[in-house]
Amino acid sequence: MRIDARSQRDALARHAIASLHAELVLAPKPGLVCPGDRGSHDDMDAPLMMRSLFALRHGFVHMAAVAGDGASFERLQAIGIDAERAMRRATRNVNTHRGAIFNLGLLVASAADCGARGRPVTTASLRSTLRECWGRSLLMRPVDETSHGLEMAARYEAGGARREAADGFPTVFEIVLPALRGARDAGHDERSARLHALMTSIAQVEDTNLLYRGGRGGLHFAQAAARAFLASGGVARSDRDALLRVVGRDFVARRLSPGGSADLFAAALFVDRVTSVA
Repeated sequence: MRIDARSQRDALARHAIASLHAELVLAPKPGLVCPGDRGSHDDMDAPLMMRSLFALRHGFVHMAAVAGDGASFERLQAIGIDAERAMRRATRNVNTHRGAIFNLGLLVASAADCGARGRPVTTASLRSTLRECWGRSLLMRPVDETSHGLEMAARYEAGGARREAADGFPTVFEIVLPALRGARDAGHDERSARLHALMTSIAQVEDTNLLYRGGRGGLHFAQAAARAFLASGGVARSDRDALLRVVGRDFVARRLSPGGSADLFAAALFVDRVTSVA
């Protein structure tokens, strides 16, 4: 996807929102919100998540606009903070998409920067642009003491979202996106391919949401459950939805929600869209 016109800023924002919507409506998802299921959350449901999505679009447009003009990380961060405020107004202060604002905001900005320079948007150019433009700032920015993710990353020596982004999202580009595209190439339909990619994300990610809710034991339980699902045949099983619901009940019983894995899955959907369409 080549971003060479102002109208493409709107397109990037639409792709970001569409990717988050695709993550939301995918079902069944262990511990996560989807239509008709709160997962492990008492404070959010699908209608609330939809209100949050509608509130985020302007923020993504703004990020694309300033990134095309060579914005610093601090400028992008300020826009992200404004987007979070809009999200919290829409959700009455429930944190529905904070991680997604961070991940997708940086990927939207990277795609917009590629377009401004006349570079095709490819997986390689997205990663190199992110690292070149904002990688150093990501590692040097002050710690946000309100972030559970950063707290868990420090406590458990996990990488966390900041390290993932500074490294050019290796989980997105090297694990989740190949899983998504590989499942399609293997002949699976789109929902099956997305479920496979999501469960691959849960199996692989050191998810700070899981660490926050369940400690190291909760993370290992969730990863092991996802790996067992994949090893037993995964989305190729005829009973895969029933099995995912069983896994989901185990997650809910332990109050586990793999929100970080879901955010990286949504990021992979965004990359898939912007590097696949003309």
